[in-house]
Amino acid sequence: MATKVATFSEIEDKFFEYIRDIVYCTMITVDRKGRPRARVLLPIWEVVDGRPVGWLAAYKTPVKAAHLANNPHTTYSYWNPRQNAVFIDSVSTWATDPETREYAWDLYRKGSPAGVGYNPRNFWREGPTDPKYHVLRIDPWRVQVLRGTDLSSRIWTDETQR
Repeated sequence: MATKVATFSEIEDKFFEYIRDIVYCTMITVDRKGRPRARVLLPIWEVVDGRPVGWLAAYKTPVKAAHLANNPHTTYSYWNPRQNAVFIDSVSTWATDPETREYAWDLYRKGSPAGVGYNPRNFWREGPTDPKYHVLRIDPWRVQVLRGTDLSSRIWTDETQR
């Protein structure tokens, strides 16, 4: 049974609990013909002005760049064997300014508010100015948190983005 919630704060604790537990998620984009493509990644999350905001340090591969240029709508899906899950429907856009790239870098390095992260220098040796380091800003418009013990779910939707 799904229950809609009025504010993200009503599901924030479970959102972060499940993300801390699961860590990696599947990111889905679509090509020009509407065909989905999945990849496993590790975004980091925070809450800004009562809304979830994600950051994804990534390589700007030709496929990912083409998909997002054509359609920035993305889905991020977390799941564990206990059937706990988080589904995030969002708009993902490249953040190219140096300040944002450094901000995301620091969130990864410090472990982010969700308690997940890693040392980005393991992938981008030159730091936040590495030309292969790119950042996606993830702005969710719908978040569903599903509890596996009874398959109940709570859904937050940003009605201004529908």
